Amino acid sequence: MTALLILVLLVAGIVLVTARWKISPFLALMGAALLGGFAFGLPPTEIVGTITEAFGGTLGNIGLVILFGTMIGVILERSGAAIAMAEALIKVLGTRFPNLTMSLIGYIVAIPVFCDSGYVILNSLRKAITLRTGVSALATSMALMTGLYATHTLVPPTPGPLAAAENIGITHNLGLIIALGVPVAAIAALAGLAYASSFSRKEFTPLPAEEGDDLAVQQSWEELRESYGKLPNPFLAFFPILLPLALICVGSVAELPGAPLGEGMFLDVAAFLGTPVIALILGLAAATPLLRGHGKLARFNEQMNDSVRVAAPILLITGAGAAFGSVLEASPITGFLEENLSGLGLGLAVPFLVAAALKTAQGSSTVALVSTSALIAPMLPALGLGSPEGMALSVLAVGAGAMVLSHANDSYFWVVSQLSRIPVGTAYRTLSVATAIEGTAAFATIWVIGRFLL
Repeated sequence: MTALLILVLLVAGIVLVTARWKISPFLALMGAALLGGFAFGLPPTEIVGTITEAFGGTLGNIGLVILFGTMIGVILERSGAAIAMAEALIKVLGTRFPNLTMSLIGYIVAIPVFCDSGYVILNSLRKAITLRTGVSALATSMALMTGLYATHTLVPPTPGPLAAAENIGITHNLGLIIALGVPVAAIAALAGLAYASSFSRKEFTPLPAEEGDDLAVQQSWEELRESYGKLPNPFLAFFPILLPLALICVGSVAELPGAPLGEGMFLDVAAFLGTPVIALILGLAAATPLLRGHGKLARFNEQMNDSVRVAAPILLITGAGAAFGSVLEASPITGFLEENLSGLGLGLAVPFLVAAALKTAQGSSTVALVSTSALIAPMLPALGLGSPEGMALSVLAVGAGAMVLSHANDSYFWVVSQLSRIPVGTAYRTLSVATAIEGTAAFATIWVIGRFLL
């Protein structure tokens, strides 16, 4: 019982220092790992070794994957490829269904691009479609927000799900997570879309517009589009996303028992190309033709340097989360939880509820994904989730919890509400509720899948 109290105090401490005092999650997790080692009674000579071994091993396994995934996202963002993808989808869907259009665009763009950046990039498109169709800005804002959020928390190679997969120990089977995560994210996005569509004719009083940022300015999307010059070919824009996803999935299928895709050299090649690091390197190579004009090499180097700066905090938090999880794994709490949780039948509800609590308390979906996955990894066998399917569904359950609940402590909440000129009170009643519905729908889908796979 003492071990459980220590665990509760450590988690509460992480939430307190990150949410209230704005301490870096990296420092909070490393501090919790160090203090937890002493509090659980681990030999002092082993505490530092446990922390550093887990930190270094995790960065060695997942660091390059996160870095290359971030590099692809930065190129897509800076080259206008995200705009090209959006325009290609609009040509297919038209503007008859503006909420569906925004949700689908967000769903695709957020696989490599962070949801905050994705919303900033696509906001001008959202405003133009809102004006042309006469639908409420509340509806299009929520549709875009939830579409971006779905894949941001559920589908690798987005860094959050990747880090969670590493902490739980299933990065060797990312294809399974992608295969399950894509439909789960689709259902979550549809739930958000359904809620958003209920506000299609809802009037509200927007915040005062900033100069040059009025909804009535019809040229905003055109001006943004023109700022990129000639947009990339839509196929070239989609290819850096689709190529690594396809390679990872094929590699995972090739290594299934029974060798469904054959044996010999083909199996070796498929397994090699499907390795996440190799797949993302090839995705990065596929993204480089998006850089056009003079000074391509200089722009490429600049964007790679920016990618390192974007990825660095995620890498540090991921390593610290793994260190915290390693201390928990070496502590008496593992045995206590195995003895007391195995008979409760909570299963996938545990990672979902823990992630939802952390997300709601401290705001960051990535921190919730990393912290929760590190925390629950030692518990999975006791929860009946030790199989590859159970581990993959646990990653998704953590991602579903990391959507619930976006509010004032979440930067994404402010990006959406301020760019969409939605008053704070209205945002609480709409945006926050939309993320709660979306996360709950995702978990319900995961639970149903678990009834068949587990």
